[in-house]
Amino acid sequence: MLTVKGLSVTLGGKPILQNIHFDVQPGQWLMLVGPNGAGKSTLLHALSQGVPYQGAIAFEGQEVARMKAAQRARLMGLLSQRHEVGYSFTVQEVIRLGRYAQRSHWQGSGEADQLAVLEAARATGLTELMDHSVLTLSGGELQRVFLAQIFAQQPRLLLLDEPANHLDLQYQAQVFEMIQDWLQQPSHAVISVVHDLSLARRYATRGLLLNRGQQVAFGDPGEVLSASHLQAVWGMDVAGWMRDLLSEWT
Repeated sequence: MLTVKGLSVTLGGKPILQNIHFDVQPGQWLMLVGPNGAGKSTLLHALSQGVPYQGAIAFEGQEVARMKAAQRARLMGLLSQRHEVGYSFTVQEVIRLGRYAQRSHWQGSGEADQLAVLEAARATGLTELMDHSVLTLSGGELQRVFLAQIFAQQPRLLLLDEPANHLDLQYQAQVFEMIQDWLQQPSHAVISVVHDLSLARRYATRGLLLNRGQQVAFGDPGEVLSASHLQAVWGMDVAGWMRDLLSEWT
């Protein structure tokens, strides 16, 4: 589905990513992991054409850089980590903005749009907040609104930067389980940034470990998140520390 070759990003004269290679197939959930400053979020923004880069990004053989914005929006949806709103739109209105990618300029809102908006709201626990202004929401509620907007967009590839950021535990579980269910549909895939290595081990079908803009490992999550790789990147016994934490629940 997505193929990335020799991807490098330099911003302000500073190399952020260097020579990244990976691919994503339908049905896969690729987790991007690594310390702060590894380049994970920058990689997502390069995939969505949000930052300049060198190298090649292709979606089913077609160069993403050559696509029109509307075509990219029908194929890929990006959820950023931070959102700032200065307008008094309702929750429903913000979610509905995701439907523009699926409509022609002359096509009005229809039944399919309304169903997509309602399903996205239900899946993210926003049904009771549809008429509320987004200016009145908490950080976690606002994150769910923009996640719902991406689901309403109905892309084939989700690009998620910490999708459970600010969410309470019940919504973290709901969001990750919902994404896993979404992946059961034909020709869908997910690339997400996570800091919680337990979530990466639990849900990833592929892993990409980054450190200081360099690709450390790509492939099976068990191999990518091996004790030796984690030790090399974080400079500590991450696997042992995680086991000690989990032992508190036994």
